[in-house]
Amino acid sequence: MTAADTAKDDNTEAPPPLPSAEITFEGHYGKNPLGDASFRHLCSKLPSVLWQTGRMAWSIDRRTVVMLIASQLVGGAAAAVLLVATSRAMRPLLGGGPASDRIRAALPALLVIAVVAAIGRTTAALSSYADGRITPPLTTGADTSMVEAVVRVEAAAYGEEGFADRQEAAEMGVVRTTMMVKDAQHFTAALIRMIAAAGVLLVLHPLMLLLLALAVLPAGAGAVMSARVDYETHYANIGDRNVRSMMRWWATTPKLADEVRANGMTEYLLFWYRSLSGRIDRRTLAMAPRMLRITLATSALGGIFLLGTWGALAWLAVTDRVNLAVAATAVVAVQTSLAALSQVVISGAAVFHTGLYLADMRHFLDLAAERAPNRGGLTVPGQPQVIRLDEVVYQYPNKQTRAVDGLSLTLRRGEVVAVVGGNGSGKSTLTRLITGLYLADKGRVTWDGIDLADADPATVWARTGLVPQFFGQWPLAVRENVTLGQPITYHDGPVWDAIDSVGMRDAVEELPKGLDTLLARELWGGSELSGGQWQRLACSRALYRRPPVLILDEPTSEMDARGEHQMFAALKQIARARITIVVTHRIENTKMADRIIVMDRGRIVEEGRYQDLVHSGGLFSELHALSQDR
Repeated sequence: MTAADTAKDDNTEAPPPLPSAEITFEGHYGKNPLGDASFRHLCSKLPSVLWQTGRMAWSIDRRTVVMLIASQLVGGAAAAVLLVATSRAMRPLLGGGPASDRIRAALPALLVIAVVAAIGRTTAALSSYADGRITPPLTTGADTSMVEAVVRVEAAAYGEEGFADRQEAAEMGVVRTTMMVKDAQHFTAALIRMIAAAGVLLVLHPLMLLLLALAVLPAGAGAVMSARVDYETHYANIGDRNVRSMMRWWATTPKLADEVRANGMTEYLLFWYRSLSGRIDRRTLAMAPRMLRITLATSALGGIFLLGTWGALAWLAVTDRVNLAVAATAVVAVQTSLAALSQVVISGAAVFHTGLYLADMRHFLDLAAERAPNRGGLTVPGQPQVIRLDEVVYQYPNKQTRAVDGLSLTLRRGEVVAVVGGNGSGKSTLTRLITGLYLADKGRVTWDGIDLADADPATVWARTGLVPQFFGQWPLAVRENVTLGQPITYHDGPVWDAIDSVGMRDAVEELPKGLDTLLARELWGGSELSGGQWQRLACSRALYRRPPVLILDEPTSEMDARGEHQMFAALKQIARARITIVVTHRIENTKMADRIIVMDRGRIVEEGRYQDLVHSGGLFSELHALSQDR
C-alpha cells in the first residue's frame, strides 16, 4: 500500500455506529395480560387487589391492620356526623331573629362539628402511622420473596425464554409495594367518606346523588383507561429496560473502567445508551396523544354532568322545593361527595395500576415456584466413593445442538481427573451435571448409586466445592469471602489454612485490616485485589469447605506461576480424601492428574494419563502441540 493510499484511508469517513438492536418482550410469557381485557374486567380487579393487599398486611402486623380499619371506619362515621351537624347548624344560622340568638341555637351543633373535625384529623394521623408501620416490612417481604425465588430456581431456568424479562416485569411489583398500603388506605377512606356523604345527600334529595354520580363516573373511567395505556407502555419497554439496566451496570462499574477507557468504548457506550433510552422515550411519548384524548373526553363529559348537578341544586332552592338551610347543607354535601369521589377515582386508579404490577410479581413467583427444584428426598452419602454418568444427554434451552451428548464417565474417590477440550466442548456443562446444578435430559448421574434426580439437592450441594470460571467477588470482608458466612469453627484457624493453601497469607496480612478488610474499592474504607488474588481467594473458599467433591473450572487462569504451583500442590495434598475434577486449558497442568478426559462436541474422545495422550496423535496431542507453539 502506498503512502497516498494510506492517506486516503486515513481521510475516509468512518461509518456511524449502529443503534442497539430492537428488543421485544415476546415468547411464551410475552403476552400483555391486559391485551384482551374489557373495561368491566379491569374494574373487577379492584376488590381482588384490595383483598390481596389486606392479606399481605394482615400477615405482617394484625394489630396495626385492625387500627387502620378502625381509623377508616371512625373517619367515615365522623364525616357523616359532620354533615348532619352542619345541617343542624345551618337551620338556626340561616333562620330569622337576632344574630346572638341564632349563634346560641347553633352552638351545640358547632361544638359537635369541632369535636368531629378533631376526631377526623386524629384518625387520619393514626392511618398514616399504621401505613408507616406496615409498608417497610411489606416492601422488604416482597423484595425478599423475589430474591429467594430467583436464587432457588433450577439453574437451567435462567436460560429459558422469557425468564429474565418476566423477572424484570416482576421487579416493578416490588417497587410498587411501597405505595400499595397507602393507595389502598386512601381508596377505602375516600370510599367510606363518599358513602357517608352520599347517604346524607340521598336524604336531602335523591336527584342530587344521581347527578353527582354521573359527574364523577367519566373521570373514573378515564383514570382506569389511562392506567391501561400506561401499563401498555410499560409492557412494550420491558425488554429494552432490562437490557439497558444491565448495560448501565457494565458500563459504569469500576471493574471494567480500564477496558472501557483504554479501548475507546466510552463514546459508543454513551451513544448506545442514549439510543436505547430514546427508543424507550419514543414509545412513552407515542402514548401521550391517547392519554390526552382520554382526559379531554372524560373531563368534558364530567363537566357537563357537574354543571347539571349545580343547576339542579339551584333550581330546587329557587323553586322552594328545599329550604335554604337544606340547600346550604346540600352544597357542603356535594362538595364533600365530589372531593371523596374524586379521591376514590384517583386512588382506585392507583390501586388498579398497582394491581397490574403486583400481578406480574405474583406470576413470576408462581413461575419461579414451578421451576424450583422438585426432586426426590434421598440423601447422598457424606463421602461418596463413586460418581457415574451413564449415557448422559443435556441440551440448553433454545439451542440446536447438545452440550453433552451420550457421555459416560466414572469418577472415584482419591482420584484427580483433568478435563480438557476446546471452547464449547461441554466441559463446564459436565461440571454442572456432576454437581446436580443441571439434571440430565437423558441418562443418569449417580453418587454411590443414588440418582441426583431423586436426591435432595441441598444434601448434594452441601458436599460439593465449586470454583466456576466466573466466580463471585463479594463486597464482604476477607473472612466472609472465604467462609461466605458459614464458619466451621469459632476461631480463624481454618480460614488461615485455606488462605495459606493458595499462597495468599502475605497479601491478606498486607491489607489494612487483615481478615476484616472490606473487599470493595467502591465503598469507603474498602480495598481491592488483583485478578489473580481474587481467583486464589475463590479457590480458598472451595478448599475451606473441605468438600468430598471438589470441582475447579479454570482455577489458575489469572494466577502467576508461583500461585499456580501452590494451587496444584495443595490439590495433590488433599486429593486422596475426595473426588477432584479440574477443568483447564493449560495442557501442562494436566501432568498432576491421575486421569485426563478429552472432550469434543459434548463427547469424551480420549481418556488416559498425560504421558500416554501426549504422544497419541489425537486431539490432546494436537492441543499440546499448539500450547508449545505460542
